[in-house]
Amino acid sequence: MMNGGGGQKKRGTRIEPFRHRVETDPKFFDKSWRKLHDAIREIYNHNASGLSFEELYRTAYNMVLNKFAPQLYEKLTENMKEHLEDMRTCIDAAQGGLFLEELQRKWNDHNKALTMIRDILMYMDRTYIPTNKKTPVFDHGLELWRDTIVRSPTIQSRLSDMLLELIHSERTGEVINRGLMRTTTKMLMDLGLSVYQDDFERPFLEVSASFYSGESQQFIECCACGEYLKQAERRLSEESERVSQYLDVKTHEKITTVVVNEMLANHMQRLILMENSGLVNMLVEDRYEDLTRMYTLFNHVPDGLTTIRSVMASHIKDTGKSLVTDPERLKDPVDFVQRLLNMKDKYDNIINVSFSNDKSFLNALNSSFEHFINLNNRSPEFISLFVDDKLRKGVKEANEEDLETVLDKVMMLFRYLQEKDLFEKYYKQHLAKRLISGRAASDDSERSMLVKLKTECGYQFTSKLEGMFTDLKTSEDTTQGFYASTSSELLADAPTISVQILTTGSWPTQTCNTCNLPPEIVSVSEKFRAYYLGTHNGRRLTWQTNMGHADIKATFGNGSKHELNVSTYQMCVLMLFNSSDVLTYREIAQSTAIPAADLKRCLQSLALVKGKQVLRKEPMSRDIADDDSFFVNDKFTSKLFKVKIGTVAAQKETDPEKLETRQRVEEDRKPQIEAAIVRIMKSRRVLDHNSIMMEVTKQLQPRFMPNPVVIKKRIESLIEREFLERDKTDRKMYRYLA
Repeated sequence: MMNGGGGQKKRGTRIEPFRHRVETDPKFFDKSWRKLHDAIREIYNHNASGLSFEELYRTAYNMVLNKFAPQLYEKLTENMKEHLEDMRTCIDAAQGGLFLEELQRKWNDHNKALTMIRDILMYMDRTYIPTNKKTPVFDHGLELWRDTIVRSPTIQSRLSDMLLELIHSERTGEVINRGLMRTTTKMLMDLGLSVYQDDFERPFLEVSASFYSGESQQFIECCACGEYLKQAERRLSEESERVSQYLDVKTHEKITTVVVNEMLANHMQRLILMENSGLVNMLVEDRYEDLTRMYTLFNHVPDGLTTIRSVMASHIKDTGKSLVTDPERLKDPVDFVQRLLNMKDKYDNIINVSFSNDKSFLNALNSSFEHFINLNNRSPEFISLFVDDKLRKGVKEANEEDLETVLDKVMMLFRYLQEKDLFEKYYKQHLAKRLISGRAASDDSERSMLVKLKTECGYQFTSKLEGMFTDLKTSEDTTQGFYASTSSELLADAPTISVQILTTGSWPTQTCNTCNLPPEIVSVSEKFRAYYLGTHNGRRLTWQTNMGHADIKATFGNGSKHELNVSTYQMCVLMLFNSSDVLTYREIAQSTAIPAADLKRCLQSLALVKGKQVLRKEPMSRDIADDDSFFVNDKFTSKLFKVKIGTVAAQKETDPEKLETRQRVEEDRKPQIEAAIVRIMKSRRVLDHNSIMMEVTKQLQPRFMPNPVVIKKRIESLIEREFLERDKTDRKMYRYLA
């Protein structure tokens, strides 16, 4: 019934407990446990097929529901211990190889029993055990197995010894039951990582260390390095396979460390430095397989690769030093550089094939080459001579690709040079000779080399070299212009000339006394001079008679006719015999005004070179005296119509020429050093002496290594010319004067 003031509150539904106590059977627990006890016995006795698991589950469920879970857990523990003690007795009784089999059989029985017991007691596992922080049934069964079986005094040491004994047997070549080993070690892992580590892994590693220590000592006394490394590699492979077959994967790193320490790390120095078979021997004999094995194995050793790299670098430096300082090798510059290239190829291949193209090894190789190649101050000259040999016509006809490959390799050697400017000097001289004599093998190859040098050193390095090519093209156009503009009557019967006009500064021309040219040549050359100066104001022409060449048609007394390709000096000598039958050396010298050293070489090449003797000499000796007579060899014959007569000349410079080249290079360096000092001071304004020295060296190092004494002198020169001044209080400080 509703009141006017408001509604009555509705009560919530509530379940009331029984008001009278529910009586349970006083023997409920005993009866229920007896049922479970008998069932567990049947399970362990392999008679579980007749059991009703639903009924057993309900029994266990009711026991937990009636608060008997603590007693049930305790009874279960006692019961499993009893069964495990029976199992332990059986395992203990097993003899020899049957021990592990019996252990494995009982372990499988216990696991199956635990699975069934866990299913029966599932309700207790879900309720009582988490609430009371007890170990779950299955895990508790494993702990009981561990404590009762695996760590029992009679089984623990026996199990460990048996496993280690089997592994030792396998190491010594016997076949063992790997399946049984795998299931046994897995049992230890299933019991917990600490069980596997404490009961097996730790003693396993200790025994392994002892085994490999003894074996390595035995091997190293009787094996060469290569054979020893094969044994170490085999052992590492065996241990790796052993882990994959029946050990924990985490054991791999640990056993590898043991083998590496005992077989490699402890004998590293002795192996690498082993006489007649160590690293140096492998490098000398190109034993790629052994080198690969050494690199791979010592990669596992701390400082292993560092040691290999250090020994390799030391060997390369020693080998290179003996090469670049061997007086015999210095006699042939081309062979000298070829040996360097062969050596570089050898170690490039070794590092690529055997050392995985390791960048640190490549750096060590480069550092070693740079060290020894600069021990010989003639390396820049020899490398330039090598390039000259490859780029000259008719030397070794190689295809363009092969030539490019060789030039690329030469550039590697060039990078090692500290005096690149000295190389430039020589390269300019050799290039000039090739271009003027028309002996350059290929214009493309020449320009390719210039591009490589420009890429390496910048435009400044090659600008003058490129100017030489420009001059040749301009000269060709100028010669054509001369003949086009001069009437044929004026040039009638005159020799045909081809003039190469070389810009002073671009070419390595030397001041030389112009020799007396034959009248026929003087006439036409003066006409050319007039033409050139008439078309170019403010220019001056100086004939470089030491650099030209000529083709002469000659008729000998026996009637044979030939075309002789000779130098300008040789032409001047031969033309004298048009009006004289016999001339002495003194008469030839007076008539031609050719410098004595050049004239003697010229006459030697005309009169003494076998097959090219267009002149005869009296008396017949290599040395030339003032009164020696020369006359035309009327009996001269050759199978060739065109006969090239070279000039007797050494490829390498004489000592005075070397000194002159060195002095020119030193002079050229002075303005470069001054420019570097001014650049640095302009940006820094104030700087101390040591900092200037460091900065200048750093800037100029890519081109040459400046001498500290020269830097100091250039600073003094700049102070005198008021580019810099010394600080009034600190004499080691310099200021830039704007």
